[in-house]
This record gives sequence, structure tokens and C-alpha cells, in this order.
Amino acid sequence: MTAVSTTAPAAPPVPGERRQLPRTDLLLLAVSVAGISLSAPLISATAAPALAIAFWRNTMSVAVLGPYALWRHLGELRAVSRRALLLAVAAGVLLALHFALWMPSLRMTSVASATALVTTTPLWTILLMRACGVRAPRLVWAGTGLAFAGVLVLTGVDLSVSPRALLGDGLALAAGAAAAGYMLLGAEVRRTVSTTAYTLVCYATCAVALLAACLLTGVRLGGWPAGAWWQIFLLMVAAQLLGHSLSNRVVRTLGPSITSNAILLETPGAALLAAVWLGQWPPAAAYPAVGLILLGLVLVARAERR
Repeated sequence: MTAVSTTAPAAPPVPGERRQLPRTDLLLLAVSVAGISLSAPLISATAAPALAIAFWRNTMSVAVLGPYALWRHLGELRAVSRRALLLAVAAGVLLALHFALWMPSLRMTSVASATALVTTTPLWTILLMRACGVRAPRLVWAGTGLAFAGVLVLTGVDLSVSPRALLGDGLALAAGAAAAGYMLLGAEVRRTVSTTAYTLVCYATCAVALLAACLLTGVRLGGWPAGAWWQIFLLMVAAQLLGHSLSNRVVRTLGPSITSNAILLETPGAALLAAVWLGQWPPAAAYPAVGLILLGLVLVARAERR
């Protein structure tokens, strides 16, 4: 899943002046994309229930973030308004729903299909904002239509593979919609609350919600081989610390358009890793559909306006 940007976009370049992109930040962005791309194959390969992986991933993130947040932001956490706190908790519940839908989808359909469908989050965000009265440029709607055409083609291809693959597609698509709600709520909370304080409340809520889901459904939370625990730890480091944190770090200098377009490389990156590592090759007809989705998302990213 793609995280919300937490820093201001880069200042617009002077007309006629060619902006030199910092090489260090381009390298960090490449590391970020690699970390995010690794998450889907890791989840698919880990010998543990998907809900349990989601729970431990978030719990480990809270364990890493919590001491720093309490040390530097304890006063702010105590002063958070009731409205901001409720919105942060709601965002955490939606994030838990996102994980609970997307992670099982990786066991039901191909990594390429699940990753392409979950990256439709920007499209769901646009639809939600339109429902709230926010108008988008025509290029955004053109990109949205193109991406959803790719979704229809991809789900048709997976239906020919098996009904289980189609169900996995539906879960991944719904996970993208849940992530859109999480992002919009997070953006509202961060008007008055720092990113660190918000993230702690959100991740902690997400972990509690996933724990409740595991207990209610009887999902085992331990008893796996040591290799599975190392894979979950690597998932937390790759997706959270390297992936999302570095993308938030470089968006200030590279700008939201370059960063958003680069993160779209998660889909081909994850598909390539799944093919090489897991021997998981999607049907040939799926590639044009994934291409349509990515092209639509590129158009949306290019039309993005702050």
C-alpha cells in the first residue's frame, strides 16, 4: 500500500529554468520503490496466515515508532482534540480493513493482478472527493476511465483462470478503496496533528483492530518456523521503514508527480520479483490490462494539483 505524503511538495521551478534533480534523493526513491515492491512477494511467500502477518507488521511498526513518538510528542498526544482523535482512530480501522482485504488477495490471485488493483487507490480517492463536491481536471477523469477499463479487462482474464482468482481481484480492488478512505481521513487529521503523533495513533488502532479480527476468526498468531518471523520482520523494514518512509522523505525535493509515478513501478517490480522468486507468471493476456491500469494512473498523477 502507498502511504500518504507527509511533507510539502517542492517549490515550482522558475519558468525557463531546468531543475536539477538531487541524485541522492533519486537513489533514495529507487530504494523506496524496491522496498515497496518486495512487500507483495514477501506476503505471498510467508508461511503464516495473512491476517496474522498484517497484525504483526503493524505491531512491530508501533514498537519501533512508539518510544520516539512518546519521547518527542507526548505533550501533543495529550492535547489532541477529540475530533482529530476520532478521525485518526477511524483511519486506523480503514487501514486495518485495507490490510485484511489485500493480504489474503495475494494468496488467491497473482501478485501482479493484486498489486495492480490495489494501486487504484488514487482513483477511489478522486471518486470520494468528487462525492464531496471537489472537481477534478479532465485529464484526471480520462486517466480514471482508462485505468478502470484495465480493471475490467484484468478481472475478465482472471475469471477465465478461476473464480478464486476473480475473488482475489475483488478483494484487492476493495482494499484500494479502503486505502483511499484512510488517506483522506489522514490528510484531514494532519491539518492539526503532526505526522508522528497521527501515525502512532493510526498504527496502534490498526494493530488492535487486526488483533480483534484474528481472535474472532480463530487465526493463529504464532507457532510458525523462525523463517516466517524473519520474513515478517523484513516486510516491516522493507515496506514501512524503507518503502513508505523514504518516499515521504524525497517528495519534498522531487515533487509529488515524480514520486507518485515512480511508486507505480511497484506493480511491475512486484510482478518481476514474484516471477523470479516464486515462479509466478501471470497469464499473457493480463499484461495489457496491467499496462492500461498503470497508464491511467500515470495520467492521474500528471494531472495532480495541490
